[in-house]
Amino acid sequence: MTHDLGTLEAVELRKVWPNEAAQFTPWLADNISLLGNALGYDLEVRRQEAAVGRFSLDILAHDVGRDLSVVIENQLDGTNHDHLGKLITYAAGFEAGVVIWIAEKISEEHRQALDWLNQRTDTDTEFFGVVVELLRIDDSKPAPNFRLVAFPNEWLKTSVHGERRRGLTPKQERYRAFYEGLLDELREQHGFTRARKAQAQSWYSFSTGFADVLYGFSFRRGNQVCVEVYFDREKDWNEWAIDELQKSFQISDPEFQTSLTWEPLPERNASRIALYRPGSIDDDEEALDGLRNWATEYLLKFKEVFGPRLSELVKDSE
Repeated sequence: MTHDLGTLEAVELRKVWPNEAAQFTPWLADNISLLGNALGYDLEVRRQEAAVGRFSLDILAHDVGRDLSVVIENQLDGTNHDHLGKLITYAAGFEAGVVIWIAEKISEEHRQALDWLNQRTDTDTEFFGVVVELLRIDDSKPAPNFRLVAFPNEWLKTSVHGERRRGLTPKQERYRAFYEGLLDELREQHGFTRARKAQAQSWYSFSTGFADVLYGFSFRRGNQVCVEVYFDREKDWNEWAIDELQKSFQISDPEFQTSLTWEPLPERNASRIALYRPGSIDDDEEALDGLRNWATEYLLKFKEVFGPRLSELVKDSE
């Protein structure tokens, strides 16, 4: 049996993006989810051409789930020492938790430099080298592909350096294990998030698709857990947003509707819509499985109920 197969070929990057600053960087900012998919992070763009002294970072982004600053520097050619120096300058200037160097080609010495930085820096800083490609089959449209060639070796950083530099307490390890299971469920079964790396703390945030408006799950004081939509824009906008949502809010599930709380948070200049239930990270494993299932159910419900309303709200305010 024969198969009629196409031929995969690479397309020169500058045929699609002749100018890196004017064309590739804005395209990447508009399509940051493609890079997030490759890394397994929920990324949001904060600024393009973000100034650090006399230099300008291509893209300043944010890892929503872990609340980390992300610096992204692009090259539509091979890597060089000048950009390596700038990358470290940007990482320091923005106190980055994630550092991403994107290029058409990453030389062996620069890949080794990124590997060295991953091995020598603390466990809270991650360096990535990413090759950007354009691929097509026969006469199809070219498709972008991000290929990781340098990245943190999590086993090495945790096993060799992590325990020596800042070993996790038993409670932190319970948080990490809980969120690892929650992220795996949401990503693999529901496509709710791209995030793969769990955190060793009491909360996790998820992108809504709109900057500074987040879904979240957290363990709270007083043996409570919470699913929420969190509004972290300007104070007036946050309060206007939850007021507009509350005025128009109608849903066929009366128990869900009456259980929600609508909370302006003037001490934080933020607002939230939240749902609470009893629970603690110190509960036994069976109870934690129940909390994980509850978190999954209501994070999906929040997205279903509030996602379309948030889209209209953001559109109306622009």
